[in-house]
Amino acid sequence: MEYNTNRFKLVIPEYGRNIHKMIYYATKIKNRKKRNRCALGIIKLMIDSTFTKKNTKNIKKKLSKSIFRHKLIWNQLFIISKYQLDIDIPFPKPNPENISYLSYKKVVYPKYLTSFRYYGKIIRNMIHVAVHCKNEQKKEGLSYAIANTMKKNYLRWNKNIVEDDIIFKDLKELSNGKICLMKKTDTLLQCSHILKNTKKILKRGKKDKNNGKF
Repeated sequence: MEYNTNRFKLVIPEYGRNIHKMIYYATKIKNRKKRNRCALGIIKLMIDSTFTKKNTKNIKKKLSKSIFRHKLIWNQLFIISKYQLDIDIPFPKPNPENISYLSYKKVVYPKYLTSFRYYGKIIRNMIHVAVHCKNEQKKEGLSYAIANTMKKNYLRWNKNIVEDDIIFKDLKELSNGKICLMKKTDTLLQCSHILKNTKKILKRGKKDKNNGKF
């Protein structure tokens, strides 16, 4: 079986692999007239694959204008062909140096989406509050409340038994070592108790939904 990861990378994935193959085939056609006809046929397929049937009539009317056609479809045709397609068009060919959207910028994701994402962003805000709490007694109580909430969130993603040491270790890492409950004797809520309550909440939600309360 051939996987997409082993195939060539799509320049504009929205058009699909078949359109890319057709454009690649068009670049290999030696006869100029045939190459022009092939390019025009590909343009029609690109229009049909991009716009819905309701908007197709309006789009085709707009495509009669060379400016709109230049910006929308024909530019993309040349981009997919990596500017190797030599065809006759009624306006200058696009210059890759003038097209700014070809240089993609890497999206920087928040840290809570890359590590320990199953705990959620609110947990990080709670940890921040606990770290800056000056009252030691309140800080310890808040830390245990955070640890229990982390355990609940962990079991939502992975409905298996999780040891308290794992939660304490993750809490220490999330707080940059400022909250450490590993040496404490108090334990967190039992996994069976958390999962049992979760099932009860789900059953109540289903009953309320069936009774039309939602």
